Amino acid sequence: MAHKIGAIGDKDSVLPFKLFDFDTRTTKDKQLIRQQIDEMAKNDYGIIYITEEFAQLVPDTIKRYEEKMIPAIVLIPNHEGTLGIGKSMIQGQVERAVGQNIL
Repeated sequence: MAHKIGAIGDKDSVLPFKLFDFDTRTTKDKQLIRQQIDEMAKNDYGIIYITEEFAQLVPDTIKRYEEKMIPAIVLIPNHEGTLGIGKSMIQGQVERAVGQNIL
């Protein structure tokens, strides 16, 4: 079964994802961001891209999905650049998986 892919963030950062027919959401309201992530997870989204800036607003929700296989939540920089949060999250996941930081 094919899973859907979504992107959550500011308009300028997620607009390019529409070219690939990804479902995009733009809101800065914390409650709506939480709701959108939960809705995507419930509706068979395999990957949810979320800008680091938006992920900072809902760390509890991101953490809740950290240990789950699906959906994979991937933090991406916004159009202004990276905050380094996504990279450190991936480093932590790799370290847990292989026992050391190989990145």
